[in-house]
Amino acid sequence: MARRGTRKVDYLLLSLFLFLLLGIGIIVLASASSDLGKIHHDDPYYYLKDQIIFGIGVGAIGFLLGYLFDYRLYKKLATVILLVSLGLLLVLFTPLGAEAGGAQRWILVGPFSIQPSELLKLTMVLYLAAWLSSEKRASREKSFSEGLIPFASIVGFVCLILLLQNSTSAAAIIAFVSLLVYWTAGARLTFVGIMLMVGGLLLAGFIVSTPYRLDRVRTFLDPSIDVQNTSYQVNQSLTVIGSGGLWGVGYGRSIAKGSLPERMGDSIFAIIAEEFGFIGALVVIFSFLAFTIRGFMLARKTRDKFGRMVLVGLSSVIGLQAFVHIGSASALIPTTGVPLPFISYGNFSLAVFMTMVGIMLNVQRNS
Repeated sequence: MARRGTRKVDYLLLSLFLFLLLGIGIIVLASASSDLGKIHHDDPYYYLKDQIIFGIGVGAIGFLLGYLFDYRLYKKLATVILLVSLGLLLVLFTPLGAEAGGAQRWILVGPFSIQPSELLKLTMVLYLAAWLSSEKRASREKSFSEGLIPFASIVGFVCLILLLQNSTSAAAIIAFVSLLVYWTAGARLTFVGIMLMVGGLLLAGFIVSTPYRLDRVRTFLDPSIDVQNTSYQVNQSLTVIGSGGLWGVGYGRSIAKGSLPERMGDSIFAIIAEEFGFIGALVVIFSFLAFTIRGFMLARKTRDKFGRMVLVGLSSVIGLQAFVHIGSASALIPTTGVPLPFISYGNFSLAVFMTMVGIMLNVQRNS
């Protein structure tokens, strides 16, 4: 169990998580899912109840485990946890892997679904933080043979598997966050530059070689292309966002969500902007920004190298994924499918993000 420290829990980080993010998530999901719940399950609160019971319920257990057990334990278990995550990722290539939207991302076990790419965002941070803070190899961040090559190999392998499963956004998030953790450890800027250049070239190669990825880039550059197919989602999202105006049409009064694909998941930010307007959208954006900045501030105060990298990594995962989701819905980046942390419908994803917050508060209090 976590040792009693002199620090109190960081109430700013906890408040942002509970009241602004998790609270907004429940409110918005209730509106975004009501008609779908009525149509498919004859219960307008079906998806909300499912999210509360299996998302928040399981997530609360993950949060408590992350918070109560001394975070140094995760350093000892990091390799095992990563191997389990990679094993789950490879299971997607078996009949247990379920495909949806052209991507094979879920493992179905009875009524439950597991998304290994979401778990990897957590376990990769823990593993890299443990590996780079190892006392046995104190100079890994400075060494080419003992640092850069192994680092590039493990991150490259994970990202390659994700790309083969059409999880481009997850691969990009993990790659970027891994580089940030590597840089936080004290890696040479030359090494970081090499990784950025090589990673960018490989990603460009995957985009050019796969038609659906190339179509998304073309759609981003010109949303008027094929408005009934590849450009449909981004155009609908922009229409819904624009219809909200300054103050929104009002909670539960969305008139455009019926034409919005993935309204409970990949496009839920558009529902927020429509019902709560530009002001409501800004509240959500600044909540994520404040959460991420607070995580960085806590990392700066942390003397323990492992704990510092964990805080930077997990803060970056949450902040970057929020940016990718909002940027995709707003046509700031090419369309991609990632949930908005704490807000989008998805039990497993929510549970993983809640576990991240528990670990972050653990490090803040006990480092």
